[in-house]
This record gives sequence, C-alpha cells and structure tokens, in this order.
Amino acid sequence: MQLESLEVFRTVARHGSITGAAQALGYTQSAVSRQVAALETQTGAQLFERLARGVALTREGESLLPHVEAVLDRLATARAELAATRGLGGGRLRVGAFPTAVAALVPRALAACRTEYPELALSLVEGRSPELLDRLRMGDADVVVVSAPPDRPIDATRYELHHLLDERLLVAVPRGHRLATRRTVRLTDLADEPFVVGSVTAEETLMRASLPPGFNPRIDIVAAEWTGKLGCVAAGLGVALVPALALRTAPPDIRLLRLHHADAPVRRVFAVTLAGRPGPAPVGRLLDHLRDVASRLKVS
Repeated sequence: MQLESLEVFRTVARHGSITGAAQALGYTQSAVSRQVAALETQTGAQLFERLARGVALTREGESLLPHVEAVLDRLATARAELAATRGLGGGRLRVGAFPTAVAALVPRALAACRTEYPELALSLVEGRSPELLDRLRMGDADVVVVSAPPDRPIDATRYELHHLLDERLLVAVPRGHRLATRRTVRLTDLADEPFVVGSVTAEETLMRASLPPGFNPRIDIVAAEWTGKLGCVAAGLGVALVPALALRTAPPDIRLLRLHHADAPVRRVFAVTLAGRPGPAPVGRLLDHLRDVASRLKVS
C-alpha cells in the first residue's frame, strides 16, 4: 500500500465525500477516485459505499480506518521528531515507568532534563513493567524504567539494560507498634497482623515477598493509593509492605522497618532502551540524570 493512497483514504473517510477530499488535498476528483480504487484493489475489499450525496465507509472500510490512522500518525510523529531532534534542545522524549518509580526517581530526572533543555517535549506513562517493555518494543516509548526480580531477569539480548539501583521492601507499622523499635523483621513476626494492601489479587506480584509455608496474610483493608494505605497504618488498622521507592520521606506517625532479605529478594531497577537503537538524542541525557538521582536515593 502506498502512503498517498492511505492519506487519500483517510481524508475521504473524514469528509464523507470525494469532492471534499479532493478540495482538502488539492487533488482532482478523478485523482482521488483513482487512489481509492487502487487501495480497494490492493486490499481486495470495497471500502466505501457510493451514496447519492457523498460516500460512507463499508464495514471493511471501518475496520481498516483505525490502522491507517495509526500508520499515518506514527509517520507524522517520526517526521516531527526527526526535524526537531537535530539539536538536543528540541524534540520529544517519551518515558514509561512503574508506579513507585514515579514517586521520586523518574520525575526528578525529567525535571533535570527540562531544566537543561526547556524546548524538549516530555511525556510520562505509568504502567507495570511487562506492559512498559511492550510499549518500548512497539515504538511507543523511548526509554522505560522497570523493575526485575532475581528469578525473572529481563532479556538482555533484546533490550539495553542500564542498572539504576537495588530496592528493598519495607514494612510500615504504626508508631506505637510492638515492633516499632526493631530495624529488621521477618514475615513470621507479622503472622497475627492485619495487612493493608493495594490489591487483593496483585499484591504478591507487586511486593515480591517470599511467603513462608503456611503464611496467609490477613487482609482487612484494600487501599489503592499510598496516602490512604499509610493513613490506615498510622491509625493502627494494620501493617503494610512498602517498596522503598514509594516513599520520599517517612511520615512521622509510622515507622519503616526493613524486611529480612530471605523474605523479600532485592528488586533490581533498570532504565531500558532497545538494543542497537540509541533512540532520540535526549535519551542519553535522561539516562545520566536517572543515574544521578538513583545514586542519591536511599532505597537499599
């Protein structure tokens, strides 16, 4: 399929008229009709129904349209970025990060990039690590910040891994809790405690805690946001497992205890780019800023 035919198809679909599309594109009506006919031949489908006034998409045309729009929009973005990124000061940088990395690590690095290059357009998408890697592979992100547990390493043949830090799991308890003076605790120490979690189904995956045999945490409260979760802990409603990156400072009414390494393996955090593809020029500077911020965060 030729790009010209795709553009003509999209324009006819938007205007609902061969005449309107011809005027918008600066073509003759016959040229537009030829492009539509050529695309219909290539796809083997009738894309428009000819009406007394104008045209309407057939079911096949409606099915094709979103794919055509995606191709043309991606091409327009690529052209704009190629034009803008001839200098570091311009262009666009698309970043993805898992939720707790958005608490401090990634925003601070992006802020440093914006200070250095005020004309740089930034976008940030939050998601789970597998979804972010998919976005990177599909070309919808330039760099992603993801976490990887020791038993599920990231494919280093497909991706370029830039190690940022190792993160431990913490236990949040109320200030007056019986374990509040401890520095490190085991999950067995919390066997009788109610837990405040973010999701009943996904919590084990999120926390990557190695539950001892027979240990079934009692879940009383589900609070999706960290402010609500820690608020419940402070009120004495339970304890919570908290990734260290989620906290910028410890609230004064809770205590943060380190979970024993045997119960929670260290989670490795990486900035990831596609192997063999350096991406837009600002990616290298963002990686530098991520490393700098990571070196100053106390999460291990």
